[in-house]
Amino acid sequence: MQSVVKQSQRIVIKVGSSLVTNQGQGLDHAALARWAEQLATLKKMGKEVVLVSSGAIAEGMQRLQWKKRPHALHELQAAAAVGQMGLIQAYESCFRSHEIQAAQVLLTHEDLSDRKRYLNARSTLVTLLNLNVIPVINENDTVATDEIRFGDNDTLAALVTNLIEADVLVILTDQGGLFTADPRKDAQAILLKEARAGDPAIEAMAGGAGSDIGRGGMLTKVIAAKRAARSGAHTVIASGHEPDVLILLAQGEAIGTQLLAETMTLAARKQWLADHLQMRGNVTLDAGAVEALTGNGKSLLPIGVIDVSGNFERGEVVGCLDPAGKEIARGLVNYSAAETRRILRRASSEIETILGYVDEPELIHRDNLVLLSS
Repeated sequence: MQSVVKQSQRIVIKVGSSLVTNQGQGLDHAALARWAEQLATLKKMGKEVVLVSSGAIAEGMQRLQWKKRPHALHELQAAAAVGQMGLIQAYESCFRSHEIQAAQVLLTHEDLSDRKRYLNARSTLVTLLNLNVIPVINENDTVATDEIRFGDNDTLAALVTNLIEADVLVILTDQGGLFTADPRKDAQAILLKEARAGDPAIEAMAGGAGSDIGRGGMLTKVIAAKRAARSGAHTVIASGHEPDVLILLAQGEAIGTQLLAETMTLAARKQWLADHLQMRGNVTLDAGAVEALTGNGKSLLPIGVIDVSGNFERGEVVGCLDPAGKEIARGLVNYSAAETRRILRRASSEIETILGYVDEPELIHRDNLVLLSS
């Protein structure tokens, strides 16, 4: 059995609090340097990497000299605000030593549930990857309004995996992977090498929560793998204490537990679009645009649109009609109906002049568009 990471191009890597802190007593700068070194090696191997890192609250607690993790939301937010300064400063220094640019990206639930903000977040992350920058992601704890977490950073990492259509999610923890029972309590526990993401049996195997510093247990990791599988991404759960674990995974070594998605990444996204029932409107295309989509696999540009119906917003699903009114495709639109009406039949280079800004040169990018069978 070979690690799925070897064949993966775009990888989301999540490191837990226990792997970046000194038993919760602030950041472990030597550990952060090792993670930066491994990510630098992955980039040299041609991988695109996104890092989801815990550690802000633990660092904030240390700086504020708090011995126990607080429960009050405003205190957690304060600790995160203080700790985030140290966390990103440490990562920036580590990556700079490898001549790598890093970027801080803070996300909330609202960023990934609101269609406009979802597309904006996706565009930013994809642009950073195209610029050869490593995004370092954490939850924007200082403005969270419900609980201080998505559930934990395992959930955040899975949602980011969906967001950028990553090939694989690697969750690094202080455990060797998913066992048939909690290995800390049961000496007979056996490591599960491979299983299907979303299998109810593996959720039953997962144990409880971990340390007092981090919030996620093995169950959250198994559920995160199920979330990631919805967009076709595989998940690897492995020990972050394994020397050079990321490099070994990228070289094909099967370490930890692989939870496999049943559908390939792009196919899963296209199926979701094809099955989408609540469309907010339609755009009618000229013959040239129809040929560009159906014959050449191109994106839909504003210049190919001759009419707009409905009242849709950026990020909603719209139908693409041929001149006879037949739906030939559907996809996630980058501009609202009002904006589309202003830029239809115009070149992409004119969008900024007309609207005063430009989100994307395409009205619908081909990665967000699915052709419908006749």
